[in-house]
Amino acid sequence: MNSTIMPAAFIGHGNPMNAIERNRYTESWKAFGAAVPTPRAIVVISAHWYTNATAVTAMPLPRTIHDFYGFPQELFDVEYPAPGAPEIAELVADVVKPTWVGLDADSWGIDHGTWSVLTHAFPDASIPVIQLSLNAFKSFDHHMEIGRKLAPLREQGVLIVGSGNIVHNLRAVDFSQPDTGYDWAHRFDDAAGELLQDDPTTVLSLDAHRDFTKAVPTPDHFLPMLYIAGLADGQPLQPLIKGYAAGSLSMTAYSLGFDCELDLSGPTAGAAELPANFPALDSNL
Repeated sequence: MNSTIMPAAFIGHGNPMNAIERNRYTESWKAFGAAVPTPRAIVVISAHWYTNATAVTAMPLPRTIHDFYGFPQELFDVEYPAPGAPEIAELVADVVKPTWVGLDADSWGIDHGTWSVLTHAFPDASIPVIQLSLNAFKSFDHHMEIGRKLAPLREQGVLIVGSGNIVHNLRAVDFSQPDTGYDWAHRFDDAAGELLQDDPTTVLSLDAHRDFTKAVPTPDHFLPMLYIAGLADGQPLQPLIKGYAAGSLSMTAYSLGFDCELDLSGPTAGAAELPANFPALDSNL
């Protein structure tokens, strides 16, 4: 691995319960965190900061946000007290110019799309974390271009993580399929994987795929992948782990610039299951 350039990754995070369980996905996140060089800071593009502007968290002590409901108290008790990094926030705002990026000093923090992954990857919460928001009013091309512009951060010791799900359809969730996916979910996830492992910039063509509207009924969970695809700038991504949850969620993860083989000899269970009779559409899953 090139020690002067930090890797990057797209993580299919699934539901927040993965934060407090151990399974083959959380073990892959843990192994990835243990294998990469210690980052100067971590910039996360989370599906759950989907708003009307492009912004970065710029507070010195970001709060842990429990942006969901209907889950057990144990999940609300999770805290991820990582420090912020105002200087990295300013660096992000600088490298993506002329795109304007607001410095958020007190509004957001670390949401579950970020901490549900980092609590496994970097459990001591000692590395500064900032989040970059998803501007809901911008095109797919715009998001990919911002990802491309983030590339200089990797040369300055910053780990960039996109956290979402390539396939994410809450209306189609099937509680009887905790560790499998519908045929259409497989088709779309496989198509995305072929493009990401060949030329990531071509994933913009996925909006013409026959299963796009089922796999991506809303763009929030799909967009973080575009940032990592843009960051790759044509360099193939490598799969970290692949799988499905509840029929309509892809748990697939990819890495960039990471050539270590992960030891996944631990738990083999699938992704965390949702609570019984869970109102998925009303939960911010």
